[in-house]
Amino acid sequence: QVQLVESGGGSVEAGGSLTLSCAAFGRTDSSYAMGWFRQAPGKDREFIATSSWNNMTWCADSLKGRFTISRDNAKNTVYLRMNNLRPEDTAVYSCAADRRSGLVLSYKYDFWGRGTQVNVSS
Repeated sequence: QVQLVESGGGSVEAGGSLTLSCAAFGRTDSSYAMGWFRQAPGKDREFIATSSWNNMTWCADSLKGRFTISRDNAKNTVYLRMNNLRPEDTAVYSCAADRRSGLVLSYKYDFWGRGTQVNVSS
């Protein structure tokens, strides 16, 4: 089993930045791909970005340029840097892990964190 714990959420004004972290615990090693998703109230879960164990990354086209995923395998941690935040970025942000890389569909991930809330005010 792999446990994922997100942190770094909070409230920020539009135009601000946040960096989310997701630490993996348990039976984990750096070979897991890790991804970020978000879900706003009343909306479906949305893919943000994913990073393979060897730092190949994929990012949703609509978020490229503002959101960046990175990872530190020594710390079993993946990060999501979010710049120029907008009110529509308000959501619960969750990380996920899976042995397979490049997954953009949430149902394909085996392990999930509980999420961290991000609120962006105008």
